[in-house]
Amino acid sequence: MDSGNTNWGQSVTGVVIHNGKVLLARHTYGAGIGKLILPGGYVDYNETPQDALVREYLEETGVTVKPKNIIGIRFNMHDWYVAFKAEYVSGTPRSDNDENSEVVWIKIEEALQRNDVPDLTKKLIQSAVSDHKGLTFSEFESNSHPPFSLYC
Repeated sequence: MDSGNTNWGQSVTGVVIHNGKVLLARHTYGAGIGKLILPGGYVDYNETPQDALVREYLEETGVTVKPKNIIGIRFNMHDWYVAFKAEYVSGTPRSDNDENSEVVWIKIEEALQRNDVPDLTKKLIQSAVSDHKGLTFSEFESNSHPPFSLYC
């Protein structure tokens, strides 16, 4: 939902795996209509990507997550998109009845085989379950303004 504070050039998503299943939402609009995708959305101004991911997951799925490693970044001339591997914290999945029509836990292997799961979602799931750990957040103190997050 746009609060008038949306930064249309920055967006996030996350792969949440719990008990061998990945959390996916059936999209209700745009190019992904009817597809099972990873929840996510735009970052608000004065919001970190990590906070945006937590907010988006809670708004869209009713599930609280904790961002962990960065598993993918997509850049183009207009915007960027960061994908996190995120940890399930709590909550029972439910649809927001707006951006998605259902939210479901699906076995990883099944998600990777389904025709209604887009290739990008499959690629990010594969990245989340691979031996490659991705970039990890490091606590870092700096005198720079504004402060920044360091992944290395």
